[in-house]
Amino acid sequence: MKSLLAIDTSTENCSVALVHDGKLTTRDIESPREHSQKLLPFVEGVLDSAGVSLAELDGLVVGAGPGSFTGVRIGVSMAQGLAFSADLPVYPVCSLQALAQQAIRKNDVSGVVACIDARMGEVYYALYTNENGVAVAQSEPAVAKPDTNLIDTERLKGWGTAGTGWDVYADILDENHELKHSDNSRLPLAEDMLTVVNGAGVEPVQAELLEPLYVRNEVTWKKLPGR
Repeated sequence: MKSLLAIDTSTENCSVALVHDGKLTTRDIESPREHSQKLLPFVEGVLDSAGVSLAELDGLVVGAGPGSFTGVRIGVSMAQGLAFSADLPVYPVCSLQALAQQAIRKNDVSGVVACIDARMGEVYYALYTNENGVAVAQSEPAVAKPDTNLIDTERLKGWGTAGTGWDVYADILDENHELKHSDNSRLPLAEDMLTVVNGAGVEPVQAELLEPLYVRNEVTWKKLPGR
């Protein structure tokens, strides 16, 4: 098994995981406004705990998005900096796929509808099947306004859910309650990104070619009165 360091700040979670010599070491905290302060100490902490240096690793894994624009930028920038410093390849993982992987790890489901609250009345979403314990994409990540016809829940009856989008829009997206809802996979974790890399054939890129996965190309900000 490769020695890999995974980081994710694409949502409210600041999450770091290291697998080295078959041992998993993790650090996770829900702190949406402290990612830039927490991330590097978490990285240093897992490396120290495992007794390994960055240069001894085989690569880095990063949650590339979609999610919080600021959070995605923090994670991708950190991954690039670490990769440049140790000349390591980077494996970008979609945060929706990490959510689906977490739901598969925790729940007995044949597939997962991953859905993140994208704010501004929209959601990021994608579909994943459980193939031998690994979340495999069945659709590209997309952004849309929640609607009763957005997801064919009748066809996906019995699938699980993951992500914060279900906290807000479950009654709209699954009005007939066809899916298996659970609140144990709300935010992505770096440890599940390691599983995705090892099991789903994620291709590495060089640091200078790493790009965030925003999905939403344009952002419209509502001005406050008087601004």
